[in-house]
Amino acid sequence: MINFFKYNWQVRGEWFDWCKQLPNEELLKIRTGGVGSILYTLFHIIDVEYSWVRGIQGKEDVVFEFTNYNTVEMVESLSEKFQNEVTEFLNENLDELKAKVVSVPWDADKYTVEEILHHIISHEIHHIGQLSIWAREMELNPVSANYIGRIFN
Repeated sequence: MINFFKYNWQVRGEWFDWCKQLPNEELLKIRTGGVGSILYTLFHIIDVEYSWVRGIQGKEDVVFEFTNYNTVEMVESLSEKFQNEVTEFLNENLDELKAKVVSVPWDADKYTVEEILHHIISHEIHHIGQLSIWAREMELNPVSANYIGRIFN
């Protein structure tokens, strides 16, 4: 499972690099589908990942305002900061935690840690697909979503 987080982070990093070819106005432009804009989509992916991991750990959710992270550099910096914390969590013994049932304040249902981790992974993959569609609509090549051939440290 850890390699899928690493895959998502690697692809996310490539999307940050991809975004740097565009002016900020294009990254903030509201688009059809998804959660709004290219940059907000990346911010949303990071926010969801961090919130769920904190929820698993029984920590209070930290709310971040997108207006404070409205450039690709700021969102990328936030991503890198949170990846360190998430990596520490993932390096714990997840096998012992997988069956643990978790409740979070933003959802009335309860989930196992394993369900939440799978949700985090698939959530990002879903939104990366949306970014790919938007890239093609702009007649630009999207970042490759191919898992095969990637190397994870």
